[in-house]
Amino acid sequence: MEEVRLAEVLAALSLTTDLAAGMSFEKGLRTCVVATVFARDVLAGDRETCRAVYETALLRSVGCTSFAPELAAIFGDEVAFQSAMKYLDPGDDVPLTEQLVRTGGWTREEGQRLTDTLTEVMPTVGVEAIRNGCEASQALGSGLGLRPRTLAALNDVYERWDGQGIPLGATGERLSFAARVVHVAERAVLAHARGGEPAAVSEVVGRAGGHLDPELAHAFAADAARVLTPLREPDALASVVACEPPPYITVPAEEVPDLCAVLGRFVDLKGKWLIGHSEHVAQLAESAGRLAGLADDEVTRLRCAALLHDLGRAGISADVWDRPGPLSTAETERVRMHTYWTQRVLERVPALAPLAPIAAAHHERLDGSGYHRGDGGSRLPLPALILSAADVFAALTEPRAHRDAFTVDEAVGHLTREADSGALDRAACDLVLRAAGRRPSRPRRPAGLTAREVEVLRLAARGMTNHQIGAELSISSRTVGHHLGHIYDKTGRRTRAGVAVFAMEQQLLP
Repeated sequence: MEEVRLAEVLAALSLTTDLAAGMSFEKGLRTCVVATVFARDVLAGDRETCRAVYETALLRSVGCTSFAPELAAIFGDEVAFQSAMKYLDPGDDVPLTEQLVRTGGWTREEGQRLTDTLTEVMPTVGVEAIRNGCEASQALGSGLGLRPRTLAALNDVYERWDGQGIPLGATGERLSFAARVVHVAERAVLAHARGGEPAAVSEVVGRAGGHLDPELAHAFAADAARVLTPLREPDALASVVACEPPPYITVPAEEVPDLCAVLGRFVDLKGKWLIGHSEHVAQLAESAGRLAGLADDEVTRLRCAALLHDLGRAGISADVWDRPGPLSTAETERVRMHTYWTQRVLERVPALAPLAPIAAAHHERLDGSGYHRGDGGSRLPLPALILSAADVFAALTEPRAHRDAFTVDEAVGHLTREADSGALDRAACDLVLRAAGRRPSRPRRPAGLTAREVEVLRLAARGMTNHQIGAELSISSRTVGHHLGHIYDKTGRRTRAGVAVFAMEQQLLP
């Protein structure tokens, strides 16, 4: 691989957050351009300020997968729920039920039911969700090399000027300037998509002093035509790359896999049973590629493709991924579309587009029975065949909501049968099985964690309660709480999502 512009990698993550938050594709890119132009050309922000605005706008929703399983347990399709939340204004005189009916396409009965649930759980579950999101944003953002001002702004993306935001209820200028600019830009972009410039101005002015900084809101309204001009450009990604505040940041080829790993962690947070899956697949695929004699550059591309292969999962509710029972036909079709969205995200970003044919083919099969293209035979290159086999073996040896993890012998037998049936390539399966036998088995105890604390951390990362962890390890809930206190102190993390990201960073999961 060659060096890449960091802006392009951030753009790929932005597109993935669009899927996860139920937004229109490229909403994050459009918000980034509008926010940057607003900060640079209207507010006369310096380079550092504009850089914080630029990065915050791109990654405004980078924490949106962090609490997805918990939200899905309450609201069902948490993607639809997060989409609805984008249009609600608790500072509006219009009741939330009416807002849901007016802007979210909900029936009055559905809107009232959702309002009742929100009223009950938001002071507790809502705050905890955003705490998880903020900590995940900090961890993932640090892995991407974001500046401290950006990381601070990402903590404020769910706050409001009037103090009715969460998790802290911060008010006024206690919110970072970058976050306040992005708030204005996002409201403008969402409204513009529905009614053009007049709707954007009306929305921003209407939220002035409530959701939005009134001074920034009126500055936008006074110069809206200029700020919104970039939305006329046909290629939002090209506009994002062009408006990156200098100096432009490039990432050397050897560091690109580290960035891809961060995107993999973002997606793996989507479901309790997916934590660590992308890295697991990448380790197997990379080792198998080396055993196959692939050139170093090809192995690097294979590792990156493996880390990014499940980006499309982000657009499907955690309720589906964590379902212990069978899926409906419609849900099965949605699952089958996740490889399509992986392909769309990667193909949209020039720096990552060469990875798309490998990453998006991980559910294709030699006999044409796979998805989403139904390709087979000679159409699948060796790296894609290796990735398919690695994905199957990794998934089998990880626990899922509907089953325990397979033993290694059981997984070997299953992979062998898949090769015998002609679905998976036999040579690729053999390479993956050899790679699996070479995985290091030595225990890892980063941050001074004890062996027991690592066990507790692994289960906590998957969203288990103290009671469930205690039952699994045959210890009391109180003892689990004692261990978790030590884990939080040693890792510096304070939420389930933060612990989960730490576990993935340190490769503590199977």
